[in-house]
Amino acid sequence: MSDRPTKPSPPDYVPAHDLLKGKNVLMTAAAGAGIGFATAQRCVEEGARLFISDIHERRTAEAAAKLAEIGGRPVGHRLCNVREDADVRALVAAAIDEMGRIDVVINNAGLGGETPIVDMTDDQWDAVLDITLNSVFRMTRAVLPHMMERRAGVIVNNASVLGWRAQKGQAHYAAAKAGVMALTRCSALEAAEYGVRINAVSPSLAVHPFLVKTTPQELIDELEAKEAFGRGAAPWEVANVMVFLASDYSSYMTGEVVSVSSQRA
Repeated sequence: MSDRPTKPSPPDYVPAHDLLKGKNVLMTAAAGAGIGFATAQRCVEEGARLFISDIHERRTAEAAAKLAEIGGRPVGHRLCNVREDADVRALVAAAIDEMGRIDVVINNAGLGGETPIVDMTDDQWDAVLDITLNSVFRMTRAVLPHMMERRAGVIVNNASVLGWRAQKGQAHYAAAKAGVMALTRCSALEAAEYGVRINAVSPSLAVHPFLVKTTPQELIDELEAKEAFGRGAAPWEVANVMVFLASDYSSYMTGEVVSVSSQRA
């Protein structure tokens, strides 16, 4: 039996198939090096017209420029603090003004951290819940009237397997992601009669430069060892599933939370 690498590499990058051709996509937290930018990149590669937001001015502008180069056309962008309802509503209005309509919203904003409950402050709890869960509520509330009026639209939320699983030090994040799952299911029922679909992805572990920079390598190794493939996902592997949910290929799916994981959800 031949020796195998202890940490297999991801498969080759999947070529685009115009899954979002003709779609206008608005995405939060799309700058940086993680799932957000990977999903934004897949959107433009799949033919979407894109409008992105983040809270970091320089990174947002740089991401928009890079995505425009990849997609071959301008990418709209605007700063947005997802903790502020006025910012969220201004973002939706700006995207509609620039693109004419919003076909897809991808809610990617989130905040993590590791703190035992006995050491967790109210501010730590509130910040994670507000950015990770309440932002999805604010964005959904702001864009649904536009989609309902048009009787068309898709919302894709980024949850986490920690919404199902238990992990020490993650009570705030897990509670927020479980809330995203519940919000996805309930809002999907309210939107369905208007032809609007709302689903979520639930990644286990996606390894990207920011994670590597902020997380001890021993912990990453430990988490990767639990995955059936012996590695974390590349961000684009999660992005592919988000694009699928945004596309017409998932036309009969709503209120679903799709686990993007190589182990049992």
